[in-house]
Amino acid sequence: MADPNFPLLADDDMDDLPRTLRREKAAREREANGRSAGLGDGRAAPAPDLGAPVNSHYGSGTYEEDLVAAEVQRFNLPFLHLMAFFLKAVLAGVPALILLGAIIWGAGEILQQFFPWLIQMKIVILFPE
Repeated sequence: MADPNFPLLADDDMDDLPRTLRREKAAREREANGRSAGLGDGRAAPAPDLGAPVNSHYGSGTYEEDLVAAEVQRFNLPFLHLMAFFLKAVLAGVPALILLGAIIWGAGEILQQFFPWLIQMKIVILFPE
């Protein structure tokens, strides 16, 4: 089974990280650089090793491209394929409807058995012979 937990600081290039993680990493680097520049005695603190190299072309990844507005002009699908799909969907729903009817009927019978005063009117449909 695949492990859904990915390490935040991987050894690979930053291009494969989601944009949020890249921004978080860049913010940490800026904060670390600000702290090292803020030392008053002129010493430069070593930069923290975050595990991944600094990407010089940050912001030029595939996530930064503008989206192209698109409009669907035509949906090319043969009518018989569409009809077959919906026929299959209806036929797949028939057992579920039968099961739902049986569950509701059973619940009604149980309620009628244990709580007869709840039934105020029962509609009986008779067909003359």
